[in-house]
Amino acid sequence: MSAARNAANAIGGQQRRGFWLRTLHHWHWISSAVCLIGMLLFAVTGITLNHAAKIEAEPQVTHRELVLPAPLLAALAKGADGNAPLPANVATWLEEKLAIGVGRREAEWSAEEVYLSMPSPGADAWLSIQRADGAVEYERTDRGWISYLNDLHKGRNAGPAWGWFIDVFAIACLVFCITGLFLLQLHARQRRMTWPYVGLGLVVPILLALLFIH
Repeated sequence: MSAARNAANAIGGQQRRGFWLRTLHHWHWISSAVCLIGMLLFAVTGITLNHAAKIEAEPQVTHRELVLPAPLLAALAKGADGNAPLPANVATWLEEKLAIGVGRREAEWSAEEVYLSMPSPGADAWLSIQRADGAVEYERTDRGWISYLNDLHKGRNAGPAWGWFIDVFAIACLVFCITGLFLLQLHARQRRMTWPYVGLGLVVPILLALLFIH
């Protein structure tokens, strides 16, 4: 009776182990597929950010000057000091003439001018409109595609959609790492160096931080 019970317990244990192996492998490969491209991007830009001072780039500066038509200039007279988007017709005209995206960005309104800052990944841009005569000055500084990717890594000026992507990507990475940890636990008996390698991955960065970062 005892032998039969032990055999049943052993079978039950194997079934539970098999269930968890299948479940963990399932979530591990799904999370790895979701993370794959993002992890490659963040790994590569981690290297470029770490060596940013050594990577030379020649910023490309674009400078344009226009004059706002009188009917549109009149629309600016209605604005008050403070922060507010440009009137829709003014924004549309600027987008057509300068091939830029103004949208509903908030501009800084003063008695003399309307100033609009338009930073984006890898680039900085600004737009100034003189309220007296409608003189428009636009400048954009493009720092290249490496700077663009670096800014995506940092989430700099990338907008809320990219911010959401980073959050989802981070969660997928957590799932990938946690399921990997449990898989290591399940396979550790057959792989004696599992936990020494895990410990090495913990100890090395701690020692580097303690010894070389001041």
